[in-house]
Amino acid sequence: MKDTEPRQGMPSPTLDETTFRERFLSTFRDPAFDALRAQLEAVAGAAWDGYRHSRKSPATRKAGPGFADPDYDLAVDWIEARDAIHAAQARHDDAGAAPRILIVVASPRSEHTCPGEMSKTWRLAAIARELCIADGLSAEMLDLSRLASEYGRHIHPCKACFSTSPAQCHWPCSCYPNYALGQTQDWMNEIYPKWVEAQGVMLVTPVHWYQATSPLKLMMDRLVCADGGNPDPSRTHGKDAAKAKEIELEGWDYPRHLAGRIYSVVVHGDAEGAENVRRALSDWLSSMGLLDAGHAAQIDRYVGYYEPYATSHAALDKDDAIRCEVGNAARTLIEAVRAARDGGLIAAGRDLKEPRPK
Repeated sequence: MKDTEPRQGMPSPTLDETTFRERFLSTFRDPAFDALRAQLEAVAGAAWDGYRHSRKSPATRKAGPGFADPDYDLAVDWIEARDAIHAAQARHDDAGAAPRILIVVASPRSEHTCPGEMSKTWRLAAIARELCIADGLSAEMLDLSRLASEYGRHIHPCKACFSTSPAQCHWPCSCYPNYALGQTQDWMNEIYPKWVEAQGVMLVTPVHWYQATSPLKLMMDRLVCADGGNPDPSRTHGKDAAKAKEIELEGWDYPRHLAGRIYSVVVHGDAEGAENVRRALSDWLSSMGLLDAGHAAQIDRYVGYYEPYATSHAALDKDDAIRCEVGNAARTLIEAVRAARDGGLIAAGRDLKEPRPK
């Protein structure tokens, strides 16, 4: 076996028609659907046909000029996502517009779902947003709790195409939507442009079991395509693993699509792990070529350390220091973003060629 030959041999996940139909129809358990059973059976039959014939991207069009293979049939969903990223890059490059800050609220907690109470993360992020707006910047909150509270919000898991070859990992991600598998309503095609258009990014997150939260980790993994991913799926004819390996070994330039943006990280916990999570997130952002805004822009703190969860919001009410520190993190990010736009932010070594790209 050649070193580059794709290795295969895992058990097939393919479902038989009975299992597929049972799984598809399980979404419609509400008795309100009882009068529509015949129609639902017909819809299940159409879905089975798409699954059986692996119609991942039913709507396609020719790639056209500017692509390695102009005659390759690209998914319309991917073309629209690519166009949105290009428009976002134009907004990022518009020196006449107010600088943009993306504030990622990484807690899944919300009063609009099972916890019944807002997150402290949201409250801390709101401090940063108010300061950004007061300073004349555009600031958007990306609230990842919507994954748990809003209908039709999904971030599907990364399929690790990059580990086959970076050429196999498309920018933006072309793994979704996959209509044949029902992997639709993926949020990332809306999230990618938010990162692209921003001059600065602030992550605000709690600690969950010594780690980043599950919504944050889903988004992080799906951003792998922004760091070395292939902007032209026609080069690999979609997901041709052997072709992707060949392209990589010919010489891959690992394009860093988010490099140069400025970042801040705020991590809060109640008992453990805050420092480690802050370091891991900072390392991740730096590895993608984003620039640290400065020491004051990185915070790991505890709110109500080993105190009752029931009074944790009251503990935050009393913690003037952490609210001030979050404000200082925002001010530091603002200062760094303005300096970068004016050409006054020194990022020594950023243009050096890496001898060992990932």
